[in-house]
Amino acid sequence: MAGFINLGETGYGAAGASHTKRGVKAFNAVSGSPQSDIDFNNYTLRQRCRMLYMSAPVATSAINTNRTKMVGIGLQPSPSVDRDILGLTEEQAVEWQRRVNAEWKMFAEDKNAVDALGLNNFYELEQIVVKSWLMSGDVFAVIKREEATPLHPYTLRLQLVEADRVSTPAGLNTIAYGNTTGKAEKSNNLIYDGVEVNAGGRVVAYYISDKYPDEMPFDGKDGWTRVKAIGDETGLPNILHIMEAERADQYRGVSILAPVIEMVLQMRRYTEAELTAAIIQSYLTAWITKNTVLPGGNPLAGGDIAGINEDSVPREEAHGYTEQQMGPGNVLVLEDGEDVKFGEPNIPTAGFESFIKTLAKLCGAAMEMPYDVLIKEFNSSYSSAKGALEEAWETIKMRRAHLVSDFCKPVYEMWLAEAVASGRINAPGFFTDPLIRKAWCGARWDGPAQIHLDPTKEAEANEKAVAHGWKTNEQIAREQYGTDWRSNAERLKQENELMAQVNPAPTIEKGDDDNAEDA
Repeated sequence: MAGFINLGETGYGAAGASHTKRGVKAFNAVSGSPQSDIDFNNYTLRQRCRMLYMSAPVATSAINTNRTKMVGIGLQPSPSVDRDILGLTEEQAVEWQRRVNAEWKMFAEDKNAVDALGLNNFYELEQIVVKSWLMSGDVFAVIKREEATPLHPYTLRLQLVEADRVSTPAGLNTIAYGNTTGKAEKSNNLIYDGVEVNAGGRVVAYYISDKYPDEMPFDGKDGWTRVKAIGDETGLPNILHIMEAERADQYRGVSILAPVIEMVLQMRRYTEAELTAAIIQSYLTAWITKNTVLPGGNPLAGGDIAGINEDSVPREEAHGYTEQQMGPGNVLVLEDGEDVKFGEPNIPTAGFESFIKTLAKLCGAAMEMPYDVLIKEFNSSYSSAKGALEEAWETIKMRRAHLVSDFCKPVYEMWLAEAVASGRINAPGFFTDPLIRKAWCGARWDGPAQIHLDPTKEAEANEKAVAHGWKTNEQIAREQYGTDWRSNAERLKQENELMAQVNPAPTIEKGDDDNAEDA
């Protein structure tokens, strides 16, 4: 026998899981379920992350940069049906898609047609969804219906609900995880921070409070509305939940600022301290020192001096001193025994900039936002700046895909279903075969494209990619420029025809042609 082996000191037990190594033995980490780790702490996380967004430039940049790059002026659908399944010719598909696009624009660009509150159009709602999702961890969109009118033929409306209002109702919650977990009254389904799930863990409903936590007035009349996740009759969503999960069995999202709260907060405090010190020292404060003692001892002490009534005489005169002020061209005479001492400004502290940059880089790495993009500083080389942009773009594309899947696509499909049901759009087989329905619902969502540091180099690279078949013109137009190649080509054709009419090509007579050859 080779000897006794302590299983606790093998593998990771001799490394990161060791309880005896000096570097990690005091590192007592505890983790539980997503409900204990996330739901219990989410209220605090939301408030802190929201405050950092409002007060810390790094946090503000992280949220707004994601919003601008993901959505910009709006992610817009380009209908793209599956012609093979639907049996359409190219011309038929193009004409159908053009009609659908016109109907969608009529709906999406009118704030009174899409927003239940009448405040924002669809693309502005996208911007709010992204900011609220990243800042608070998740956001909800309740599906509502209103009567159709001649100007607004569609009944579909969206109402956004912030994360704070989705919570476990009082009376149904338990002490577990800070009263965030409870049980439904009739079904005994578990409720995780406002999300009701069945025995198999599937989401079946959401509970929306009629007001924000701790919102005035405290009248004790809190109420919750239970909204089924899916409609019983239509099979369509009643509410959309936009979030990015980081763990299995996770029902509520976490702000992207959560891992860097402490670091961003300390950066803000450090920066404010440096700024305050710099402002104070910029006043060039001076102190006049005296070697004599005024009557009465301490010049700051109260009371009368040598019979002088302080109620009738200014205090500085009563104590025998006057306030000196600096000004242009002043010549001031000091009393005997007086001297002037000036402050010595040493702000900003040496190393302040490099220290803040290092912290910003660490925060950016945690939020998948390279320093150059987070701080908007592109002072490095072309290749380094391009690498930072491309790295950020990978994150933007991933989060954009989440937004499309959780918000844009479901809204588009519900709207299209209503358009077909009302007869405004003709789509045979839409309600009889789910495969046919999916074929009609195909769409690409185009938005802001990646920034080009050197447009000439990028264009040359794209040209080579098309020439070798690595990419198509359609891909490049969508990915690199955020446009639709077919629409561009049709527009160019019209422009070329118009230019030919405005500037017709010169005609060459036969005699002129012969003279040209002789020359």
